Amino acid sequence: MQVSEVRRAMAAAVSTASALGLTADDAIVLHDSNKLTLRLLPCDALARVAPVADQVARFEVELAQRLNEAGCPVAALEPRVEPRVHERDGFVITLWTYYEPVTPREVPPADYAHALDRLHAGMRALDVPTPHFTDRVEQAQQLVANRDRTPALADADRELLGDTLRRMRRVISERGGAEQLLHGEPHPGNLLTTENGLLFIDLETCCRGPVEFDLAHAPEEVGEHYPGVDQDVLRQCRILVLAVITAWRWDRGDQLPNGRRLATEWLGQMRAALARESWS
Repeated sequence: MQVSEVRRAMAAAVSTASALGLTADDAIVLHDSNKLTLRLLPCDALARVAPVADQVARFEVELAQRLNEAGCPVAALEPRVEPRVHERDGFVITLWTYYEPVTPREVPPADYAHALDRLHAGMRALDVPTPHFTDRVEQAQQLVANRDRTPALADADRELLGDTLRRMRRVISERGGAEQLLHGEPHPGNLLTTENGLLFIDLETCCRGPVEFDLAHAPEEVGEHYPGVDQDVLRQCRILVLAVITAWRWDRGDQLPNGRRLATEWLGQMRAALARESWS
């Protein structure tokens, strides 16, 4: 979120919580990206705040409710207020349960895989309209092709990224494997270690596709413990996901700390992964 908007967003969250009967005198920034994630005190609730024009909060709230009802390992909404989306001062605010982190922070790969398998099992029972994983790939392709949005991307790297996105999208789609509702980005940053066990957060990225696309966001060891995974498809999905997140880092508007350094590092990793891949 733009620095100029952060204070307004924090004030909007505090005012919203207070109007709902929660005691909120202060807010601590836990995460700042396209959304602002805040811990509200002393009520100890978690608020997610985004500009009205750039959010899918209603979808995320409804999906979180349904997944919680199905017993899936996802973070719950704040139980002391009505589960809905609130608007104030140009922002949308959703309120969630705050979970105190517990140690160890390192999640065993088998536990990670089991939690993701449980999430996928619950998602298979839901019929909700979501984008296809290839929609996200297409967005990355458009970004790479747009020199105005990615002016610092060298021509050779632009060609490599564009070719990789196009090729991996085609190869994975042609496999014709089973597809289902996915988290979309179940990386370690979207997995909480709590006293209630492992819980996934940030459901706004949900899409449809093969489970290997989700697994490609997790540490490599996780895929070794997930049941029934196609290791060939998983390798290809890892390359595809690496290409997508690398493309995002070259966006001139990207605000991720050290984003350009990561973009260069990930380009090297992508080249190495492509060199290891054998094509039939």
